[in-house]
Amino acid sequence: MPKYERILLKLSGEAMAGPQAFGIDAERVRGLAGEIAAVSREGVQMGVVVGGGNIFRGIALAARNMDRVTGDHMGMLATVINSLALQDALEQMGHHTRVMSAIQMHQVAEPYIRRRAIRHLEKGRIVIFAAGTSNPYFSTDTAATLRALEIKAEIIAKATRVDGVYDKDPLKFPDAVRYPEISYLEVLSRGLGVMDMTAIAMCRDNRLPVIVFNLNTTGNIMRMSMGETVGTLIH
Repeated sequence: MPKYERILLKLSGEAMAGPQAFGIDAERVRGLAGEIAAVSREGVQMGVVVGGGNIFRGIALAARNMDRVTGDHMGMLATVINSLALQDALEQMGHHTRVMSAIQMHQVAEPYIRRRAIRHLEKGRIVIFAAGTSNPYFSTDTAATLRALEIKAEIIAKATRVDGVYDKDPLKFPDAVRYPEISYLEVLSRGLGVMDMTAIAMCRDNRLPVIVFNLNTTGNIMRMSMGETVGTLIH
């Protein structure tokens, strides 16, 4: 029996690249789609926000010499590409999916309208939110938090390369200590880089819990949705 009725899943763009440094790995995307679809079939309403790092990283060097606003808009368009790839994988599995973009592009995605998004979720469709907030200077973590609050998700599930929140980077420091639970204030005061600080502050102000877990462990999305202990709970 699922613990949550409505979840906002935040995926990094790098999750779409698989073992590659950049681009989209079709097999990896199919694997992610299979896990998301399995959770949806259990009756959980799924909203998804995907980053764009796997695509934008390839142009980031050029973007360093660009205006920040232009670079951020390029990153938003990268998230649309990832969202369409995930939608295609889900629909090939027979699962109804909608991509809703904060930047209007009617030929490829629906415009983001809050009430329409909630209606899609109520009908059992997976909704992928693309193009961030459409505003520069905001990360996809912040966009995910905003969308989670707007659709009244019960929790944000942030999928990462590590199995929770640590006191320091576990990929660099073998003696890093993982927190099973941690408060918003501790994340902010210790400067733990698990999410954008603006996103953590928004979650704190609205009492929206966040689960940080390892996406590379197959089945973790399902375990998290069923209420099993995975990763770190920020609350």
